[in-house]
Amino acid sequence: MSEASKYNAREIEKKWYEYWMENRYFHSEVDEREPYTIVIPPPNVTGVLHMGHMLNNTIQDVLIRRARLKGYNACWVPGTDHASIATEAKVVAKLKAEGIDKNDLSREEFLEHAWEWTHKHGGIILEQLKKLGASCDWERTKFTMDDEMSASVIKVFVDLYNKGHIYRGYRMVNWDPQAKTTLSDEEVIYQERQGHLYYLEYKIEGSEDTLTIATTRPETILGDTAICINPNDERFTHLKGKKAIVPVCERVVPIIEDEYVDMEFGTGCLKVTPAHDENDKVLGDKHNLEVIDIFHDDATLNSYGMHYEGMDRFEARKAIVKELEEKGILVKTEDHVNKVGTSERTGAVIEPKLSDQWFLKMKELAQPALDAVLEKEVNLVPEKFINTYRHWMENVRDWNISRQLLWGQQIPAWYYGDEKEDFVVAETAEEALEKAIEKTGNKELSSESLTRDKDALDTWFSSWLWPISVFNGILEPDNKEINYYYPTNDLVTAPEILFFWVARMIIAGYEYRDEKPFNNVYLTGIVRDKQRRKMSKSLGNSPDPLELIDNYGADGVRVGMLLSSPAGNDLMFDEDLCKQGSAFVNKIWNSFQLVRSWEIDEAKEQPESAKLAINWYNARFQKELHEIEDHYKKYRMSDALMATYKLVWDDYCSWFLEMVKPPYGEAMDAATYKAVIKILEDNLKILHPFVPFVSEEIWQELKGRSAEEALIVATWPELKEFDSAVIVEFAIASEVISGVRSIRKQKNIPHKDQLELQVLNNEKTSATFDPVIRKMGNISSLSYVDQQVQGALSFRVKSNDYFIPVAGAVDVEAEIAKLQEELDYTKGFLNSVEKKLSNERFVNNAPAKVVEMEQQKKQDAQAKIEAIEASIKALS
Repeated sequence: MSEASKYNAREIEKKWYEYWMENRYFHSEVDEREPYTIVIPPPNVTGVLHMGHMLNNTIQDVLIRRARLKGYNACWVPGTDHASIATEAKVVAKLKAEGIDKNDLSREEFLEHAWEWTHKHGGIILEQLKKLGASCDWERTKFTMDDEMSASVIKVFVDLYNKGHIYRGYRMVNWDPQAKTTLSDEEVIYQERQGHLYYLEYKIEGSEDTLTIATTRPETILGDTAICINPNDERFTHLKGKKAIVPVCERVVPIIEDEYVDMEFGTGCLKVTPAHDENDKVLGDKHNLEVIDIFHDDATLNSYGMHYEGMDRFEARKAIVKELEEKGILVKTEDHVNKVGTSERTGAVIEPKLSDQWFLKMKELAQPALDAVLEKEVNLVPEKFINTYRHWMENVRDWNISRQLLWGQQIPAWYYGDEKEDFVVAETAEEALEKAIEKTGNKELSSESLTRDKDALDTWFSSWLWPISVFNGILEPDNKEINYYYPTNDLVTAPEILFFWVARMIIAGYEYRDEKPFNNVYLTGIVRDKQRRKMSKSLGNSPDPLELIDNYGADGVRVGMLLSSPAGNDLMFDEDLCKQGSAFVNKIWNSFQLVRSWEIDEAKEQPESAKLAINWYNARFQKELHEIEDHYKKYRMSDALMATYKLVWDDYCSWFLEMVKPPYGEAMDAATYKAVIKILEDNLKILHPFVPFVSEEIWQELKGRSAEEALIVATWPELKEFDSAVIVEFAIASEVISGVRSIRKQKNIPHKDQLELQVLNNEKTSATFDPVIRKMGNISSLSYVDQQVQGALSFRVKSNDYFIPVAGAVDVEAEIAKLQEELDYTKGFLNSVEKKLSNERFVNNAPAKVVEMEQQKKQDAQAKIEAIEASIKALS
């Protein structure tokens, strides 16, 4: 093949992506067609393309390109998420490198830096998605901090507050000491870690008695405000009403009684630290205990830490253990595995902390969203996630929506006094002032009297509105776009954000549109390496997606990603899959080069073999098209690809083109060529969602096309009835052709040498495909006989015997000797299998599958013996 005819993925992908963009094929406007809408799971504005994005966006692009071909008004809305914690951390790090402390900046100054960073670095991932071929409507690109998007978030907060769903409360929250912000329960990942259980001796005030408690966090004894025993525990009756002395800080604390204490766990005595444990806080409230917080926001010890003040909590733990050991207070230490909560964003160990925060009541809001999934109004694919979803929604807790960050939508609450209740919630400062005057009756209040809450809202509180807010459905709930595009059709996302995002979007959909936000949720698996490890930068097992595209082309990578990606199951990624994808693209291209090389003779008559081939392939295509449609309907993307792959590689390239190819040096008749082009065009249409670039290139190369005729906006093939009999008949014919070719290969008979083929047609098989058998096997004559042919090589298809007379072509005696040797071996093998099957103990005790396999071996051996004996007889 000449260099010019080789497929150059880099050039072709650039050319067609620019062409699609110039002609605005990705753009959608409201019209009379039925819409098909997807909203992208907005990647973090700080993000770069990783393998999970590759899988997720390939699937979305397959769905949107197919919808476009099926005549829908396809709209794929892209965008990015402002990612409060991640982005703020990046900006803080940049400022630190420049010698600037975030705390020295005003909110406005910090936000200037954040916006500057976002404009410079944000959205890189969207540009990278274009390399993959993502056909998003880039004119609709949204960012969760856009003015319109932010206004939507604020409006929803105010609305939910006015409805009584949002409240401010002093509660135990998850504190990320690295990001210095609270997190919702869903943003805490629990990991099993090896730690220790420390047994400490506390003195009893006014006596020589002691009691022993067990703790995993000895540093927190500095915040102890009670010891608790179970009132039914007879071991500690003598301690009732007494007081204990906390080691190191020598604080005298009451010994309280509560049945909450598990008498079987640890020592049966429990230290109570209300500021640093949720359950301890419940006990503290019940028994009116003092609350002592021993940590700064960065988890270093404060003044209650005494001589450990300023020390990191883990360093303080080591130091206090040493002191307790030296003072004889540490009785013993045991290894102990416990679950440690870590921040989903920073990886820092979470610190329970009492804090004034904003919460959204979830129980009532969650019910319609739970019903929607249980009643299949919203379909989760695969369905195995329904139970997980139900469990979370039935046990949903109030959502902590405030974050101690500057980057994000600022909470629209204004304070005007010193009491906790001295605040108003409003969309603007002007409205807040009006409300504050109305609430207090104080007309002297001015905007200077009000102070806005410093906190920002949780990023998810922004993105849970995504399917509505991208069409401005919050600010203008009756606009033509939201009424047309909403609800969206499919959401493609990862199972790990089923609660963070998917469930909350469903909640918001019913609250603000009284309607689901999407019909189907396709949950992808996790991309893992061959060792089943999750791909990550830290493990160094994740390839660079852009390098993969550079090496194998976007089409090749797309095929590679989908070759083994069943919904909800993890993808075991291997770079060889991309190599296989690239080979498939080259196969498609080379087969096109073959078609393009044929010369056409308008006067030539169409051969019967070509008519049969065209008839067969059209039936085969329709059979597969029905299956492919079913796979799409059930979101079996890998199966849809594999069916397309096999149809094109095996049936089209390996069989059909060989069947219609004109003899060497001859031209092709016009009727066959026209049919071949029609078949190729149909192939390109079903290939396009998976390999958009090579399919568009071939489509455009076939004939001059106007912009309206581009493949991307062509019409998906129509489902039709098909003749299944012709498919069955060809399956037999293809085995016959393979049999002839096998004998040619074994006996070194060149394909240019014509052979005779005689058939003992025991099955009364149709002769329809005989012209194809003659052509593909280079058969000079094909005849039907009533009895076995002597002096011939033979093979069997079904129960029919096919004979190729070989007098003079092969050494008949040597051939018979070889067959006899194979016959003797097969008879010996059959004998050993029959012995095993005649053994009652084996048949009765072996698993049914094993016995079944042995019986199959027997049948296969018997059939083989029959075929060899027939071949020997034919040659004799």
